[in-house]
Amino acid sequence: MNTYLVGGAVRDALLNIPVKDKDWVVVGATPEELLQQGYQQVGADFPVFLHPHTHEEYALARTERKSGQGYQGFDCRFSPDITLEEDLLRRDLTINAMAQDEHGNIIDPYHGQQDLNNRVLRHVSPAFSEDPLRVLRVARFAARFATINDRPGFTIAEETMALMQNMVNDGELDHLVAERVWQETQRALTESNPHIYFQVLRDCGALKIWFKEIDDLFGIPQPEQYHPEIDCGIHALMSLQACVPLSTNIATRWAALTHDLGKALSDKANLPRHFGHETKGLKPIKALCKKLKAPKDAQELALICSEFHTHVHRALELKPETLLKVFDRVDAWRKPERFEQFLLVSIADSRGRTGFENCDYPQTDYMREALQVALSVTAKDMMAQGLAGPEIREGLQKARAEQLKAWKISQA
Repeated sequence: MNTYLVGGAVRDALLNIPVKDKDWVVVGATPEELLQQGYQQVGADFPVFLHPHTHEEYALARTERKSGQGYQGFDCRFSPDITLEEDLLRRDLTINAMAQDEHGNIIDPYHGQQDLNNRVLRHVSPAFSEDPLRVLRVARFAARFATINDRPGFTIAEETMALMQNMVNDGELDHLVAERVWQETQRALTESNPHIYFQVLRDCGALKIWFKEIDDLFGIPQPEQYHPEIDCGIHALMSLQACVPLSTNIATRWAALTHDLGKALSDKANLPRHFGHETKGLKPIKALCKKLKAPKDAQELALICSEFHTHVHRALELKPETLLKVFDRVDAWRKPERFEQFLLVSIADSRGRTGFENCDYPQTDYMREALQVALSVTAKDMMAQGLAGPEIREGLQKARAEQLKAWKISQA
């Protein structure tokens, strides 16, 4: 029995970046032998075991054969006679198909180190096309490795991109399930260059399959005076990237990406203007989040940002009553964290434009201060005035509006 460190741990060590998780392959063993040594079996479809002391995952060497559609349609074979090379052959990319033995020697039958040095994402074998989830995985790796230690990162091999495009055209991605698509998307949103994930999906044609509402933005023009990048799709990706230094929160980054979906529904006769795109975006956001089974917080924040991001842009000119309306709809009173996320998305929207990447955005500080001014008037103040029941809310709104009015005059 021999054990080998495999996959991402080998790749990341060779790239001199932190190794997060270690996975192992066991060659020449049976499940019974590992169980006798104290390993705990956790795999249902094929034998995966947890080490009795480190609790790292150890999988028996296996091969896979396509037996159906989608990413689950595989028959797995494992036995002591399956070689390490056979196990590595079933992996997605050459840079993930390397192993390291107990002496530190690298086993690299498919030239992963060469592709590592050349910064290329290349599929190991034609079997890549048997698993449609790998299209999303390649896009995610492209986002993860777009830059490495402040140096240019990986590109996708032409033949791999062509294979991904063929998979899309053959309808393979139609068989994915929403949970797995969102899982890959969620992981991509945590990367330092998440916009690359969506750009790669567009390049291979997958964006229109699972993210049609985002894909529809491309080719839609905006006024060049305010959006030198012109294209709405490009602006969406730029807004997502502008959000990266502002927040690591997945819902915030998702809202930055989807805040302008309504622009794809604008009347063509009015282009490049987009009247009412804020509320027009609510329906496609709901449809996209439902299709992907996105979490509730991601959908709620995206809807809020779509409907009210232009209010933040115009914050300095808003009437007190309008400011209070925004605070109410965002529920800034009870959910200050979400209010802050909402403001960060507005910053990302402003900076997600060519030439405006580092622009100042005083509107957020203005909105934060306005909220604190409104919060200085409390329900207790209304009760002290003898108000009760529904009168409290009505009085609170009126008093807060007066307080904001006085504050705005002092700011002038």
